[in-house]
Amino acid sequence: MSNLNPVNLDNSQIGYESLDDAALYPLPDGRIIVQSVDFFTPIVDDPFTFGQIAATNSLSDIYAMGAKPLFALNIVGFPKEELPLSVLTDILNGGLSVTEKVGIPILGGHTVKDKEPKYGLVVTGEAYQNTITRNNTAKPGDVLILTKPLGTGIITTAIKREIADFQIIRTVTDTMKALNNTAADAMTEIGVSACTDVTGFGLLGHLLEMCDSSNVSAVIEFDQVDFLEGVFELAQKGVVPGGSKTNLKHVEPHTSFSGNFPLFKKLMLADAQTSGGLLISVPESKSADLIATLKSKKTLSSMVIGKIYNPADFKIYVN
Repeated sequence: MSNLNPVNLDNSQIGYESLDDAALYPLPDGRIIVQSVDFFTPIVDDPFTFGQIAATNSLSDIYAMGAKPLFALNIVGFPKEELPLSVLTDILNGGLSVTEKVGIPILGGHTVKDKEPKYGLVVTGEAYQNTITRNNTAKPGDVLILTKPLGTGIITTAIKREIADFQIIRTVTDTMKALNNTAADAMTEIGVSACTDVTGFGLLGHLLEMCDSSNVSAVIEFDQVDFLEGVFELAQKGVVPGGSKTNLKHVEPHTSFSGNFPLFKKLMLADAQTSGGLLISVPESKSADLIATLKSKKTLSSMVIGKIYNPADFKIYVN
């Protein structure tokens, strides 16, 4: 993207030059259109479940911005000569089951022939200026709260290698299908400084974006981070996706790890997530209220995992 000519935007528009989770376009009536697109290849065998996870993941960018989704469009790649159309039907029905849950329609979409199935959504939402939550407004003194446990990349790698047991597969699937709408409602209700969703760049990668764009540094306490069952043991055995290793390579020059911090723990923090939770930067004075609200809405996690500080030598410090 850095090689593309910049788009001429006014101060009220947000495009790809920003590291925000979605594009913003203001309307004359005071509303802001919020739009994002995301799709990927299957990470589970069941096509209906794949459709659910992909749709949940696509909606996450809208929720990370504090917006409400309005409608969606399907985006599909499908090998129609290799797989029966019933598989495509199941994928689309999986996505539809998610959008129906949040009360928005899928109004169409586009399908292309592809060697490997791919599915996701273009999601259009709306917000107002006072409800938009960006990722470049974290403030010193904020605490960081994560709303889902980490480790989906490591566990889905274990699934591909056929070394994950049924309970671990069920837990990671339920986690990836869990919507971020309730967490978004909680942060809008309480009022927070900044937010981003934790997806392909991992916790450290998305936190680095937040710190860079906000001109702050952050401290993460590893022992306070919530991980899915089995992630610790799998990471120790080297069951880690290539994307997580690439993430770590990207963030290491900007990150200071304390003491003899082991490699497998670094990879756990850099693990590439699918349909991860929200990483919220909130004033410490509001953190107890936010945690209580997240718990009341039954989010999967509500852990304080670190704190935001004035800019220092490194963007991220991990203890």
